[in-house]
Amino acid sequence: MKILFYTILAFALVTNCKETQKSPVSSNTQPDLSIAQKIANAHGFKKWKHVSEIQFTFNNNRHWSWSPKSDTVTLRTEKDSLSYNRKTIDSISLKADRAFINDKFWLLIPFQLVWDKSATITQPEKEQAPISKLTMNKITLTYPTEGGYTPGDAYDIYFADDFIIKEWVFRKGNKDKASLMNTFENYKNYNGLMLASDHKKEGSDWNLTLTNIAVILE
Repeated sequence: MKILFYTILAFALVTNCKETQKSPVSSNTQPDLSIAQKIANAHGFKKWKHVSEIQFTFNNNRHWSWSPKSDTVTLRTEKDSLSYNRKTIDSISLKADRAFINDKFWLLIPFQLVWDKSATITQPEKEQAPISKLTMNKITLTYPTEGGYTPGDAYDIYFADDFIIKEWVFRKGNKDKASLMNTFENYKNYNGLMLASDHKKEGSDWNLTLTNIAVILE
């Protein structure tokens, strides 16, 4: 009987050990993504680490080429061209860089939500979008009142349930009144990046366009 008892006890211990090994407590639980990360990922942010160069023309006027890893920028217009590195901006490149930051913001706003660490982003809430009148998700992106080229500005960003941006409201200096409202349209896939090339106002022929978009991967 003692032999049988010890045999059963040993079997139970082995069984318990196996069950413990089969059900370990995971220490690699991934935290929930922020709303900024979800929006960025929906627009292809996971591909960004492979981007060696991005090119685009802002409103048929300024043609840009940017190498994000070296932060080298080239601007071409009908009258002139300029190349500079954003790590060493001087009085000559300052004006061009202000234009670059503005133009890049229009093209890459989904990624700016992740890049611009100094800005604050509200929690999403359901609200009627100002142009389409559809109920969408809304967040507000607000920049600090000091630093940068346009301190204190705010953007109300409206996006669908798939986290794709559809409209925004720009409020200069975080004022209550909108300075500009426009859509995000004509999305296309550029080597994995989902980017909008048309931005229209309600009841107007106004359309800010981003053309000649090219995303070059390593």
